[in-house]
Amino acid sequence: MRLRPSLAKAEEQARAAAFLLTDYSSYITGQSIQSDGDVTRGI
Repeated sequence: MRLRPSLAKAEEQARAAAFLLTDYSSYITGQSIQSDGDVTRGI
């Protein structure tokens, strides 16, 4: 369990972007995907 949110590393951001290029993401449309390590949770 993380006590504080943390910003993602460049590799983690790249993995999220690469996922969107695969067939596994074919049903994801019109979504805003937060990849921020839970930083915006309280906003």
